[in-house]
Amino acid sequence: MKDYHINIFWSEEDEGYIADIPDLEACSAFGHTPEEALREVEEAKAAWLEAARAEGKTIPKPRYRPAIYEAAS
Repeated sequence: MKDYHINIFWSEEDEGYIADIPDLEACSAFGHTPEEALREVEEAKAAWLEAARAEGKTIPKPRYRPAIYEAAS
């Protein structure tokens, strides 16, 4: 299975890096480095998926593709 796309970007407001997974609503994390943000969002993803399964919610399939990939297709 294809995995979920992760965006990582610098946030001036938070003075750190934010990582988010667009396909998983409200699944994001903070880190002082891009690597830390990535580690944290991987943990958030695992918790998000576990909670959704426990509640019997549908797990969305990975669909998000940044525009840069669409242009290259």
